[in-house]
Amino acid sequence: MLQVGGLGLMGVTLPRLLQAAADQSAQGLTASADACVVIFLNGGPSHLDMWDMKPDAGEGIRGEFKSIATSLPGYQMSEHLPRMAQLAHRSTIVRSMHHGVNNAHAAAVYAAMTGHDRGEIGGGAKQTDYPTLGSVVSMIRPPEANAVSHVVLPYITKEGAQGPPQPGFFAGFMGRSHDPLFVLKDPNAADFSIPELTLQTSVSTERLQARRALFDGLDRRVSSRLESRAMTGLQNRAIDLLTSPAAQQAFQISSEPESLRDSYGRNIYGQSLLLARRLLEAGTRLVTLSWAPDANATWDTHSSNFVKLKGTLLPQLDAGVAGLVEDLADRGMLERTVIAVMGDFGRTPKVNGNSAGRDHWNYCYSLQLIGGGFHQGLIYGASDETGAFPARDPLIPGDIVSTIYHCLGIRHDRFIPDQLNRPHRLVPTGEVVYDLLG
Repeated sequence: MLQVGGLGLMGVTLPRLLQAAADQSAQGLTASADACVVIFLNGGPSHLDMWDMKPDAGEGIRGEFKSIATSLPGYQMSEHLPRMAQLAHRSTIVRSMHHGVNNAHAAAVYAAMTGHDRGEIGGGAKQTDYPTLGSVVSMIRPPEANAVSHVVLPYITKEGAQGPPQPGFFAGFMGRSHDPLFVLKDPNAADFSIPELTLQTSVSTERLQARRALFDGLDRRVSSRLESRAMTGLQNRAIDLLTSPAAQQAFQISSEPESLRDSYGRNIYGQSLLLARRLLEAGTRLVTLSWAPDANATWDTHSSNFVKLKGTLLPQLDAGVAGLVEDLADRGMLERTVIAVMGDFGRTPKVNGNSAGRDHWNYCYSLQLIGGGFHQGLIYGASDETGAFPARDPLIPGDIVSTIYHCLGIRHDRFIPDQLNRPHRLVPTGEVVYDLLG
């Protein structure tokens, strides 16, 4: 209606207005990062047993793990994160996070990944959701090379073993053409490959390009339909992948030296992080690793918290994060890459009676940010004596999402259109925290 009404008569349409606003909002913002890896500890990692140790708290709070010195004088981390402890001098560690979701993993994940805190409204992903980071980056800062813009691996995490896909990992109201490429295979498997990225022997590159021309001709006839526009976007992405040697070579992880693969950890998560580095080298802007097949499978340690952390979760995380940071630094890529290690919330200060577990705790938790313009050797904020509530400088997920966007050269307060060209503020609630930046 606006396009055929008064605005249209003046040659001004809503898309043009949105573009003008976008151009204006981008002025004066220089990106400190070209890429980002989000390591999402799906289920809620225990801040009290990792980043925010409380050795002087009571026995039912401090837990079973000892604190060890880090590369940052005066700051200690869990004894089961020895390699990550030696990265503290490269890191910004925030110990005063909080938000409004304690029960529904889906809503807490959604808040962490989009900055949209909708309270305890659970449920699966919807087309009306706010978009994930990678979807926005794919629209505003697409790769310079013919590469996959953003990737999620190794799972589409479910809200419970039989539940729907969690929100926070999809394009939402931006449309399916901006959804990530989901890589749902184990890169640690001996037979790992992505045959879907290989052209059939009967189809040459020239023939594929001819098919693209045919698609484009059909699209011009039906471009008014949202479904057609989304499908055309997906088709173009598929053709780009099939004709991009760099994109295909990125998945050939077996070409890496065994010693390097070992440094990341020979498991699905460590090798997924190695694959993430290979994707960044091929031009991918953003990779998200969701560390769970479903919300209750890994970091949701209601029972046996210390057994699970010590036996599996922390050693795998320690190797994967340290392997990625060291590898990127050796290749001169860390300075322009943000690495965000975070989850949906923390765990309760009080250890429960369920085989020494910890339950959900959204009132205070921690996260770690490395590279890409974040301050080096910064411990930001603090929790109280039991790790229950922020004692200083509280932050919300929208603040972190906004600051990551800022590093990537994208204003958090700009407006982005949905498929009906209606404008939405990119991060609904949250601001850039300049004190986190170097």
